[in-house]
Amino acid sequence: MKNTVVCLFISLFLFSCNQKKEGNEVKKSVQEKKQEPTKPKETEIWKPIPPTVTPGTNNSAPSDAIVLFDGNNFDEWITAKDSTHVKWVLNKDGSATVKHGTIQSKRNFASMQLHLEWKSPEEIKGDGQNRGNSGLFFQKKYEVQILDNNNNATYSNGQVGAIYKQSIPLAKASVVTGKWNTYDIIYHAPEFDQNGGKTKSGTITVLHNGILVQDHYEIKGSTEYIGYPKNQAHGKAPLLLQDHNCAVSYRNIWVRELN
Repeated sequence: MKNTVVCLFISLFLFSCNQKKEGNEVKKSVQEKKQEPTKPKETEIWKPIPPTVTPGTNNSAPSDAIVLFDGNNFDEWITAKDSTHVKWVLNKDGSATVKHGTIQSKRNFASMQLHLEWKSPEEIKGDGQNRGNSGLFFQKKYEVQILDNNNNATYSNGQVGAIYKQSIPLAKASVVTGKWNTYDIIYHAPEFDQNGGKTKSGTITVLHNGILVQDHYEIKGSTEYIGYPKNQAHGKAPLLLQDHNCAVSYRNIWVRELN
């Protein structure tokens, strides 16, 4: 009899606790519902205040950009192979034409917004990957393809606007051969832990002449001509513009670093 009374007491206690808990949850739910904002000001957030950035005019860079090439000199660049001065051709129209080696930025970067303009040679030479070929590498590892694909077939993951050997572009948006193209790119660098393991993949969004061709693509790893992408840990690193034995020209290159 004693045990029965004890069990009954415990059951009543637990039942009471559950009822109290359920009652509190109902009360909390009612309170939350009552606390929903009823005035416009209750959902206004005033801080932090975003910094002011002045947009560029007449094709110039915005006020907070790092200008990497404006047509005047190669002060922000070196030859990638041996860190010597750049030997590309500096043209009178404010552009530069590929010659004598791949170049890289003197500065190291991670995530960024990048603007770049490029054009393939007006005189058509070669075919496939040997026509108007160059490449833009983020952190010296991840390539966005530059190529003259006008009436020039090649493999889809190697055509203009591709993340080379990884992602086929959503569209081919090139202008006429010999005219200026624009790339506007949002790049988020991959992240690695202290042991060198990748904890977060890099992503890339590419607008080619204002048309979305890569939509927040998750990068598999480094660009490899042969074999699969690799994921070796790294930090900030230079941008790289490729010499592929084609007289591709560049102008108006600027970067906005992203935190």
